[in-house]
Amino acid sequence: MPSDAEFAALTEPFRRELLAHCYRLLGSIHDAEDLVQETYLRAWRAIDRFEGRSSVRRWLYKIATMACLTALETRSRRPLPSGLGAPSDDHRVAVAAGEPSVAWLQPAPDALLGPAPGDKDANDPAVIVAGRSGVRLAFIAALQFLPARQRAVLTLRDVLAFRTAEVAEMLDTTVAAVDGILRRARAKLAEAGPVEEDLAEPDEQARRTLLDGYVDAFTRADADALVNLLRADVELEMPPVATWFTGSRAVVGFLAARVLGPGRWRLVPVHANGQPAFVEYERASDDRYEAHGVHVLTLIGARIARITAFNDASLVPTFGLTPALTS
Repeated sequence: MPSDAEFAALTEPFRRELLAHCYRLLGSIHDAEDLVQETYLRAWRAIDRFEGRSSVRRWLYKIATMACLTALETRSRRPLPSGLGAPSDDHRVAVAAGEPSVAWLQPAPDALLGPAPGDKDANDPAVIVAGRSGVRLAFIAALQFLPARQRAVLTLRDVLAFRTAEVAEMLDTTVAAVDGILRRARAKLAEAGPVEEDLAEPDEQARRTLLDGYVDAFTRADADALVNLLRADVELEMPPVATWFTGSRAVVGFLAARVLGPGRWRLVPVHANGQPAFVEYERASDDRYEAHGVHVLTLIGARIARITAFNDASLVPTFGLTPALTS
């Protein structure tokens, strides 16, 4: 049995990528953190039986994948509103609250994925991109349409590039079975529509200008300025609100009529799912703003194509921010 230090030296380098893997399968950063903890507990208990016939990394992925599949046996998929029904193009419609029993998809902070701060590769763009591969919000939402085992096979093969034989060993099945599951998963994923993995995002200067403009327009409640930042076919969804909107007129109309207000909001920039995001605080008094949720933006060209506003204050600590701001 190795010492605690020896076990940590063997396994800790893989913690962040295992977290990303569990998040892909579960759609919840909170659940993913719990399952990574479970993975390390199982690994510690089994380390004396690890015979080195596979790499430590592959062994940990096997444990994590099986733990996630067991957890998914008793959990329903985590949707976004766009996965439950058609959008509205009229901001005047009555807004439908989501069912309390629905567990919604959650965003994942980039700070928890990829190389840890201080790692020698922490600033290597290629390493950063690889660490966040397959975590864009649209892709995670599309994965939710797949049965759990298809999710596991597709992510292990197409995102993490494990060989078919390796995946078969991880899942205690055959190569033929993995090939069949992968074909079905790819076909079902294609039916779900584009997953926006290769978007034509703006260059860094244009991106910064766009995001600064969004914060300025949102916090000043300037609907006209907001119009100029959005694509004509922009979409807005706001879990746990089940109603979602498409088209600039509907999106801006809804925000102007029901959300925006001078001085009502503060936005703190963060990154989630490899995309620009903001933690949102709402004014509670003259000198206090309380956490409200997280906006994740999808950019195409020099415009915003989608606003996904997760109205869930419990997500804010995950981004390392406080539950309240004071002025």
